[in-house]
Amino acid sequence: MPKILVIGACGQIGSELTSKLRETHGNNNVIASDINYNNLDVVNSGVFEIVDAQDYASVKICVEKHQIDTIYLMAAMLSATGEKYPMKAWDLNMNSLFHVLNLAKEGFIKSVFWPSSIAVFGPTTPKDNTPQYTVMEPTTVYGITKQVGERWCEYYNSKYGVDVRSIRYPGIISWKTLPGGGTTDYAVEIYHKAITDKTYECFLSENTELPMMFMDDAIEATVKLMQAPAENISIRSSYNLAAISFTPKDIYSAIKKHIPDFEISYNPDFRQQIADSWPKSIDDSEARKDWNWNHTFDMEKMTSEMITQLQKKYQSSEK
Repeated sequence: MPKILVIGACGQIGSELTSKLRETHGNNNVIASDINYNNLDVVNSGVFEIVDAQDYASVKICVEKHQIDTIYLMAAMLSATGEKYPMKAWDLNMNSLFHVLNLAKEGFIKSVFWPSSIAVFGPTTPKDNTPQYTVMEPTTVYGITKQVGERWCEYYNSKYGVDVRSIRYPGIISWKTLPGGGTTDYAVEIYHKAITDKTYECFLSENTELPMMFMDDAIEATVKLMQAPAENISIRSSYNLAAISFTPKDIYSAIKKHIPDFEISYNPDFRQQIADSWPKSIDDSEARKDWNWNHTFDMEKMTSEMITQLQKKYQSSEK
């Protein structure tokens, strides 16, 4: 059994990834860590450590204490928050990656998962069916850190033999956890507001099409990539990953089938410019070829699951 450390385990993706890994490998083999105790579900469901991803000693001490061989580095400052605090985003996103890559280079751990993002693309990137290899001129600090990070991952693999693997996540949608300051957050918020308020003011325009993915698919892709034999991994920068693409208008129409009196309005803010620089759809044929990636949730299935689960959640919180 691998001994796994999830850094940033209390975040949107990290929390659900931790749960899946514990289910697969056992609670004692998956150490969750974050900078605070904010997510009590994660903290109380297995071994938990306070780890500062920006502090090499903090990470190394945890690795040695638990004899870790695999790290999933999920700590990051996302796109919208990163634009407010650009230097903090740079420091967190880059320092944490170097610490983990260096631990692997020095032989303390055997493998690394590090998430990239569609934010690596920019306004000069082809918008439709964005290829694996293309122009990348990101316009956000978050995107810049992810593009630079991809280059370092490939470098550490080619120069030092580090087994590092990565996915360019699209927007992620989940009913279990709230989003953490990204440009695609509207696609989670809209479901909550549809149930609680029957109305939602969207911070993107109605026809802004972006690549999205239900959380279950994102977790499945992550686990599948890490389980694939090393000889199948042909890309050490980061794999394109796709499931569905839609606009706020599309998601509104899908929700309205379940909640007929739901209404939406549009008031684009600074996140509109970020969204406009990103692709509309992604070509992920390399991931499908190399490690048999395939998504499960389309728009209808995702919407049905989101509304069903959130209604249960809100009903239970009212009791």
